[in-house]
Amino acid sequence: MTIDETVKADMTAAMKSGDRKRASALRLVLSELQRSMKDGDGDQQAVLRRERKRRIEAADQFEAAGRPELAAPEREEALMIEAYLPAELPDDQLRDLVRAAVAASGASGPADIGTAMRATMEQVAGRADGKRVNALVREELGG
Repeated sequence: MTIDETVKADMTAAMKSGDRKRASALRLVLSELQRSMKDGDGDQQAVLRRERKRRIEAADQFEAAGRPELAAPEREEALMIEAYLPAELPDDQLRDLVRAAVAASGASGPADIGTAMRATMEQVAGRADGKRVNALVREELGG
């Protein structure tokens, strides 16, 4: 079962159970998944990561503006979307991938961060946030 089929089934179940908040959030996610398929972008995980990131950024902005009551639903939706993504890599595994990718790419210093990031992100394949990867690459390269 593909991600969009799973989301659609979960949305239908949420509608039947009367969980309007969940159904509404899943409807938006399903819409984005279908739009990306229509546009020819078949990477459903990328769509989910983007949608999760949007929710987290919105929640951060609401909290910065002193509106925690608006931030909470955004965080709930981000967690809901996260359930459809592969589990994040633990720090020790991610650190090992970063070291291997840095060595394989030939990166040796802060000027090579872009090269090391590309190599690492290929290995990570959506199982870690780019900010985490960037922090570890910078640490590894001394930048």
